Amino acid sequence: MSIEKQELYNEINTLPEELMAQVIDFIEYLKLSHIDSKAPNSVIIKSKKDLKEKLQKGLDDIKDNKVYSVDEVFTNLDNI
Repeated sequence: MSIEKQELYNEINTLPEELMAQVIDFIEYLKLSHIDSKAPNSVIIKSKKDLKEKLQKGLDDIKDNKVYSVDEVFTNLDNI
């Protein structure tokens, strides 16, 4: 175990039980923030306008038969 992980473990062990849920929520937030920073721009929604444009592009792709199976999508997500 790295020094940082040991320090984190020690700090968590000293927390009152009522703070545990907040710590877990914050850790999950940090993990999601890290994932978001690595995600390609094509899957990040920056604004309502951006969402609308991406949804419209998806609808256009469906009309043009540019579609993927669920398995193909999850395979691609696993590679991000």
